[in-house]
Amino acid sequence: MTPTHYYDVFNGDADGICALHQLRLVEPRPSVLVTGVKRDIRLLERLTPEPNSHVTVLDVSLESNRTGLLQVLERGCRVRYFDHHNPGEGLTHPGLEAHIDTSAQVCTSILVNRHLGGQHLPWAVAAAFGDNLIEPALRLAEPLHLDSEALEALRTLGELLNYNAYGETVADLHFHPAQLYRSLAPFADPLEWFRGAPEADTLREGFAEDLRQAQEIQPLLDEAAGQVILLPEAPWARRVIGVFANRLAQEHTGKATVLIVEKADGTLTVSVRAPVERPQGADVLCGQFPTGGGRVGAAGINALPAGDLPRFLEAFRKQYF
Repeated sequence: MTPTHYYDVFNGDADGICALHQLRLVEPRPSVLVTGVKRDIRLLERLTPEPNSHVTVLDVSLESNRTGLLQVLERGCRVRYFDHHNPGEGLTHPGLEAHIDTSAQVCTSILVNRHLGGQHLPWAVAAAFGDNLIEPALRLAEPLHLDSEALEALRTLGELLNYNAYGETVADLHFHPAQLYRSLAPFADPLEWFRGAPEADTLREGFAEDLRQAQEIQPLLDEAAGQVILLPEAPWARRVIGVFANRLAQEHTGKATVLIVEKADGTLTVSVRAPVERPQGADVLCGQFPTGGGRVGAAGINALPAGDLPRFLEAFRKQYF
């Protein structure tokens, strides 16, 4: 039976956008786009699809979307699910096709690249760079035989797509992730988008200014095993938190890195990067706190009460020092 509607549900970061783009380059079709800021992950709860619809889900945790997923499946929809986060308890359903791998060296775009047999490999490379998987990205790029300039362009492209996803709401972002996806949808070659799209220019300029402000902040904690930086309640800080954390993690590969941004409601947004040399434990650390979660190498807490910061810092030391 032919599906009545198509829905594409994806994380608004580089990995989610590039995963969807690879699929739609191979399987072009109109669909309803469901996405948001990077931390807006319970996306399936937004759906009330028509029975017999086809739903593709990319780069959001099955564990966080279990209730919404079951509701969609119970409506008679078929769901194809690609993700690299901890799925929680296993879920088997005749309407579910799951491609899930929680290895530290993969991201969702790498899983989609495998599924498609490498048909649009450069987009997977960009996504891996954006997800701070530098060594996997370099290995993935080897068959492309790119020169250093092109490889660096893919790295920057992934970083910029990721940068655009961070914010408390879409109002913090330079572009709604659905708009950003649509801007690159016509491009099979990521470097063509990177070198010619006005959206790429906007992101380059915004990131440079936000990063400049972040680098002026003195660390709250800076020791051999780990570093913690507290950023103020400001749109630029909310935008730069993830990519700045990735930058610091790559500059200090033996350190665990924490970026914290103050929020207007008195809570804190926390972004954690495990040491690049030992990419493990970030999900365990953040999972100790409500609204926390992620993957082994990178995780976060959406709303840590400010009064719990000492307890978090103690848990951070126990995990990595």
